[in-house]
Amino acid sequence: MNQPKVKRVRDLVDGVLLLDKPVGFSSNDALIKAKRVLNAKKAGHTGTLDPFATGLLPLCFGEATKFSQDLLEADKTYQTVVHLGQTTDTGDTEGEVLETRDVNVTLAQIHAVLEQFRGPIAQVPPMYSALKRDGKPLYEYARAGITLEREARHVVIHKLELVAYQAPMLTLSVTCSKGTYIRVLGQDIGAALGCGAHLNALRRTQVGPLTMENMIALDALVAHPEPLSLLAPVDALLASFPAVQLTDALAQRFLNGQRLALGKETVAVPAQPGRVRVYLDDKLLGTAMLGDYAILAPERLIAFTAQ
Repeated sequence: MNQPKVKRVRDLVDGVLLLDKPVGFSSNDALIKAKRVLNAKKAGHTGTLDPFATGLLPLCFGEATKFSQDLLEADKTYQTVVHLGQTTDTGDTEGEVLETRDVNVTLAQIHAVLEQFRGPIAQVPPMYSALKRDGKPLYEYARAGITLEREARHVVIHKLELVAYQAPMLTLSVTCSKGTYIRVLGQDIGAALGCGAHLNALRRTQVGPLTMENMIALDALVAHPEPLSLLAPVDALLASFPAVQLTDALAQRFLNGQRLALGKETVAVPAQPGRVRVYLDDKLLGTAMLGDYAILAPERLIAFTAQ
């Protein structure tokens, strides 16, 4: 007689893991594996990386998932290798080669073309993307041989630097706004150079304030004797926001969702209005908007005992 399966009991785990996503894993595959290793009850990631891409994938656990949206909105930095002279249907190494051309471009031409892509630009999202049309991702249409019209999106390339060039490989460093497709950027640069291109490699090195400094590879996470020790605190996601310190009395009102008029009762109040992270001593309480006249409006709150 078959024994009934015992449902695995997951732990309440709060924190942020800076994972170095390996090639061949989707962001969700990497998240599922890390969640299993940490035996975490609740988890989410902060924006996808293509399976062929590697690098920084911040994973949020427990209370940290409440603040993952801030990283979805954040600027990202990548290092990418653009293969000039060859186009593929996906814009990367996973696609079928569509066309191959000779590459006869100079460094002067490359610098001139890169200048065209700095600052605000318009991008047409690729067909091989997770954007949905009528409830179905575009890549499903693409795999069926269907090409749909897509509206151009406005993004910002904050920094675009030439790292190395050894024909036909062009290595670039890119810092960009949310919603930027590096595959499309590589294709557009190749088109502007007159030879076409696709991405040969892509590595994300920074997401908002988070860098590769404490990143861990998936294999190392699996083999680590104490994987929970690798978690950064929840407020690692909020490091770019100014901090507001509250007294015990104000903290209780804040956790009840009340708007507060800050004054002498607070330990510290930023000079400028905007989004802030809110503390009682070293305990993160949540995020809020600091408005005119030092009015603090709660946004996302965490359980007082969560950290």
